[in-house]
Amino acid sequence: MNKVDPIIPADEARPKFDFTNHELATMQTVYRDDLLKEQVVLVSGGGSGIGKGIAFLAARLGAHVVICGRSEDKLVETCDALEEATGRRPMHIPMSIREPEQVESLYDAIFERHGRVDHLINNAGGQFPQDAIDFSRKGWLSVIDLNLNGTWWMTQTLAQRWREQGAKGNVISIVANVERGMPQAAHTCAARAGVIYLSKTLATEWAPLDIRVNCVAPGVIESEGFRVYPPEALARFHDANPMKRRGDVWDIAEACVYLMGPSGDFITGELLVIDGGQAQNGAVWPAGRPDWFGGPQSDRS
Repeated sequence: MNKVDPIIPADEARPKFDFTNHELATMQTVYRDDLLKEQVVLVSGGGSGIGKGIAFLAARLGAHVVICGRSEDKLVETCDALEEATGRRPMHIPMSIREPEQVESLYDAIFERHGRVDHLINNAGGQFPQDAIDFSRKGWLSVIDLNLNGTWWMTQTLAQRWREQGAKGNVISIVANVERGMPQAAHTCAARAGVIYLSKTLATEWAPLDIRVNCVAPGVIESEGFRVYPPEALARFHDANPMKRRGDVWDIAEACVYLMGPSGDFITGELLVIDGGQAQNGAVWPAGRPDWFGGPQSDRS
């Protein structure tokens, strides 16, 4: 199947986003079928959205895929689809990356079955659009704990096991384009910026251990995550980049494979931005651009 620009169709409730399982199973890729053969790839938040796309591509390229997340139903549905597409059933573990004890148990189970992890994709995360001045204490702490602390527990715990085994490792964290700030998403901006500079620091500290640490920053990527944003914001998302279109989960999946394959062996401490040039163009307003900044009223004038 050829990849096409995503389109938001009309829907009485919410627009339908993302690729179908069949599309993910047949999407054309630039990579050879055995690129990740027998490697173990762990994708947090692998039951939906970007994580699901990464899991599909890794499995199609021969990897032993493990997905984890809070919703077992989503994990099982994704495993069913991956097994149908590849003939191999991934391992799935329902858990929360916010809980260090659950992270330890996750790795216990993976190492018992596979004996190792070659690549960790820190994809799990979440946020909600809101003006920063109105954040509740609970809302702020929840986003920081998930996006920053959860990523840290997943990364440090695995790095310690790599050190114990004398094994090399590869960490890829899915973050966000935070260079110019993220109005109406200050909580995730703070957390993702923390992950980016944490990763740069770890890339240096852990180089003697042969552990690479990189980040991938998606711009406006059409996925299931779009469902948390109001229609007025979705209608303008593509205006935030000079290419005037949305990306998709396959753009991110193939970027991650680039960092997992031999092509990424000499890359560490980097931030790969995939945003259609958004960083050079302007900010996304996830709750809708305010009138002050040229919102809907000025658009009609």
